[in-house]
Amino acid sequence: MIEIKTNFLELIGNKNWRLVKLSLNELDANDVVRVLQDAQKREKIILFRLLTRERKKKVFKLLSPSDQIEFVRALGGRPHKVANLLNDIKPDDRTTFFKELPKHVAQPLIQLLSPEEREITNVLLSYPKNSVGRLMTPEFVAIKPGFSVASSFEYIRNNGRDSETLNVIFIVDHAGKMIGDIRIGELLLAAPQQFVEELMDYRFVVLNAMDDQETAVKLFKKYDRVALPVVNKEGVLLGIVTFDDIMDVEEQESTEDFHKFGSIQSAISDPIKAKIFDLYKNRVVWLFVLVFMNVFSGEAMSNFEDVIQSYVPLVFFLPLLIDSGGNAGSQSATLMIRYLAVGGVKLNDWHKLVGKEFIVSFFLGITMAIGVAAVASFRAPEIVVVVGISMILMVMIGSLIGLLLPFVFTKLNLDPATASAPLVTSLSDICGVIIYFSIAAWFFGF
Repeated sequence: MIEIKTNFLELIGNKNWRLVKLSLNELDANDVVRVLQDAQKREKIILFRLLTRERKKKVFKLLSPSDQIEFVRALGGRPHKVANLLNDIKPDDRTTFFKELPKHVAQPLIQLLSPEEREITNVLLSYPKNSVGRLMTPEFVAIKPGFSVASSFEYIRNNGRDSETLNVIFIVDHAGKMIGDIRIGELLLAAPQQFVEELMDYRFVVLNAMDDQETAVKLFKKYDRVALPVVNKEGVLLGIVTFDDIMDVEEQESTEDFHKFGSIQSAISDPIKAKIFDLYKNRVVWLFVLVFMNVFSGEAMSNFEDVIQSYVPLVFFLPLLIDSGGNAGSQSATLMIRYLAVGGVKLNDWHKLVGKEFIVSFFLGITMAIGVAAVASFRAPEIVVVVGISMILMVMIGSLIGLLLPFVFTKLNLDPATASAPLVTSLSDICGVIIYFSIAAWFFGF
């Protein structure tokens, strides 16, 4: 790949545009994207313009949203070129592109579409954000149960050129309602004179256009499909969602959850191109909130000044203890958020897990207490018991906080990923300070 990039840079430097165009269009679309990503802005735009119309369509789908916007702007002086590009790309890919744009930017571009493509785009964009309707494409092949196998193949040959996938053929009744599907392999192996209805088992899985996209991800995983049909509330087949679209959604959801788990407002797709203020704004809110949460830890410590002054070694073990509780809580939260996301546990399963987590965290706490007590026996033998008991309780409390917070957020219809590591850690810190110094005050008779 490095050699390919070097060759292109040399060709561009020599302004050998004919050879650049020839070589570029011979590359795989993924390799073209890598070349574009590493090129300077001016070179990048030149290279994109040199792609053939068909290759532009394939490459455009693979580009990041910021690069897509950049290339469309670069073609802005040539409206017919923009129109060709936007009309060529698949409806679902076009919807994904438009949803990234502000409305005042998207509308003029939508007007460049052909009447047919404009109508499709407006319909898809009319569905709620993050709904299955935004993901689907109306380009599919559907046959009737009364078709013979031979006539079905004739119909597929005549109408399947633009279909998103031909691995699965969908079956609809006279009103367009979904009544079944059949794999192309089953049709190939059937006798030409057989009718489609003879091959049907009437068992199929559908998505509703108003379903959340995460529902689609779960169904694809559960049924291992390459495509799923999308219907309205009457059961009429509107479009299909394919596996590659679902992979994009899962990647996006995982990225968002990862950012939320770090208490970051929203995902930044390209930190190199992002503005400094956007990066700042994305992180400051939660950090500012957590500052005030940690004030409670300081306030709790101020109530134990007498204990701290009498037994200064207690302060030495404070960071170790509260960090252990926070780490245990972060582990529990990570597991629960993931289980909730993939459907491994349901909201009403929380009570089944609390008892199990109580026992697990108790043993974890004992194990860690043995380690910290060994350190305390050399450093400050008089507080070994306090440190050991505190470690057990902090690990248990932190683990239970980490386990329960995702369920609480889910119950409140909030994203469980918002119960992030910094939030769990801050709550564990407050509880840990109170537990540690309360045990010390009890043990030493304050």
